[in-house]
Amino acid sequence: MADVKKIATRESYGNALAELGDKYENLYVLDADLAAATKTGIFKKKFPDRHFDCGIAEANMMGVAAGLAATGKIPFASSFAMFAAGRAFEIVRNSIGYPHLNVKIGATHAGISVGEDGATHQCNEDIALMRTIPGMVIINPADDVEARAAVEAAIKYVGPVYMRFGRLAVPVFNDAATYKFELGKGIKLRDGNDITIVASGLMVNEAVNASDELKAMGINARVINIHTIKPIDREIILEAAAETGKIVTVEEHSIIGGLGSAVAEVVCAECPCRVVRIGVNDEFGHSGPAVDLLKEFGLSAENIVKTVKDVLGR
Repeated sequence: MADVKKIATRESYGNALAELGDKYENLYVLDADLAAATKTGIFKKKFPDRHFDCGIAEANMMGVAAGLAATGKIPFASSFAMFAAGRAFEIVRNSIGYPHLNVKIGATHAGISVGEDGATHQCNEDIALMRTIPGMVIINPADDVEARAAVEAAIKYVGPVYMRFGRLAVPVFNDAATYKFELGKGIKLRDGNDITIVASGLMVNEAVNASDELKAMGINARVINIHTIKPIDREIILEAAAETGKIVTVEEHSIIGGLGSAVAEVVCAECPCRVVRIGVNDEFGHSGPAVDLLKEFGLSAENIVKTVKDVLGR
């Protein structure tokens, strides 16, 4: 069996920007002294006149992005999620969100899988923060194909967008020839009526693997990929709640304010059923190899299988 191709979605982000630079001449890219890490250096090499390094001053970078957007440009402000969503939050809220400017935020190195950089850089709160900003669209792609498609979808959408990308290389499971990205639309990857697994980002592949393992045990688990966390696809979630009656959410983010919270809010309001959240609990991460940390924090197919069996057992 051939090895599965693995690509970090931050690589996808940089490659997509460079590829789309010719198609969209008003596309500009900003970075905060991290072009090598966020991979916007790929765009810089091809379009040096449209790339600006704002230095280690993320709040200022967001202000520059707001100014560019106000003049009709489409700026992509890029940095680690901890700095783009955390350090620069007030500027994002007041200078981008409040006037609803056409700024795209490319936040890389999100979640526990930042690994050895440790708790200070493992941002598990960014989705929760961005969800509180009115009108902010939030996209968390699962693989290279989805990430590239998400970048162009963000360009076409008029308004602020927060995109979440990872440091860890992850399997490419979508088919580039057939994949279609629709903003705000979830994707059913596996069908089943025993239980539903709703996943986002790099947890989508783990959810698919878990579903396949469960099927071998006689458990048919539906798997839904929610790449757009805001606005979330209420229809696909409510259908799952009505048809399976039990939902397990899984995300590389705090269980507070992220995908699990968004799903629970939809279900609670319109079709109450049991929702169990898998994610980072109310705690900080720590330094360690990314793959080991994901397993330690329960962000694995193995733990999804265990949780599903527990939920069904009850």
